[in-house]
Amino acid sequence: MDAIDRKILAELQANGRLTITELAERVQLTVSPCHRRLRDLEARGVIAEYRAVLDPDAVGLGFQTLVFVTMLGATRAIISDFENAVEAIPHIVDAQRLFGEPDYLLRVVARDLSHFQHLYDEQLSTLPGVQKLTTTLVMRQVVENRALPITGK
Repeated sequence: MDAIDRKILAELQANGRLTITELAERVQLTVSPCHRRLRDLEARGVIAEYRAVLDPDAVGLGFQTLVFVTMLGATRAIISDFENAVEAIPHIVDAQRLFGEPDYLLRVVARDLSHFQHLYDEQLSTLPGVQKLTTTLVMRQVVENRALPITGK
């Protein structure tokens, strides 16, 4: 990946709706070579997807919690069952397996505290293989959806 590819990626991270003409202009290429590079970045999986980033408050999901999960065990079956169950809950918008304790960090969105309590009681507390859930309320999002720092080495 060279400097031009990095410029293409930086521009697309800043604005994924750029037309190929606008993108080519910004990275100082003609349209055809820019388009070829873009297709190559997509084909290699460097660009994983294109999507809109929504404002949670604007869609009524401004209440966020972090849920730390400690598992009963770490067998392949327990981990697989837990991760499959997590993937099936749409209000879990981010899930990370961690080294050490806790075992997982989940970011959960809800309408309000009452909605979160319902999610907790009906879905989170029934996740397979869980020993303990610890919840922290998010006061304010400081950094979110930050572009990857790909322009430097």
